[in-house]
Amino acid sequence: MTGRIEITVSVNGLSYTRSVEPRMLLSDFLRHELGFTGTHVGCEHGVCGACTILLDGRSARSCLTLAAQVDGASIETVEGLGSVENLGRVQQAFRDHHGLQCGFCTPGFLMTITDMLRHHPLESEAEIREALSGNICRCTGYEHICNAVRELAKERGALK
Repeated sequence: MTGRIEITVSVNGLSYTRSVEPRMLLSDFLRHELGFTGTHVGCEHGVCGACTILLDGRSARSCLTLAAQVDGASIETVEGLGSVENLGRVQQAFRDHHGLQCGFCTPGFLMTITDMLRHHPLESEAEIREALSGNICRCTGYEHICNAVRELAKERGALK
């Protein structure tokens, strides 16, 4: 017995099958097994939000999830939002509003914002700040990040 588990996942629309150790974290699987290094690992306790990905369409902390738990799941990482040459809409708003400095927390914020815009109206400043409260940035002070989300919410017609 090898003690490994075979899993198949879809990441950014492509299917991957790998054999993993039962205790391998999803963050490590994405980064080290599949090469999706945009998923950052910060606190490793689910507090900072840097490792946020979308798991079956909803935000999840990849540092708190075992790779073996996601067999058959659909995962979206920051790499699936766009590229340097062709930024996705959320990435572009972040750039336009200077919502990053060192960039370490950025992937987690982008994935959280993507989930929030898909599933929540974000009709007020308080709702925007609440939506972002699970992600920690030590550089920006959040104002520029909130400005980016405010613009995206206005585009959807949710925010006046």
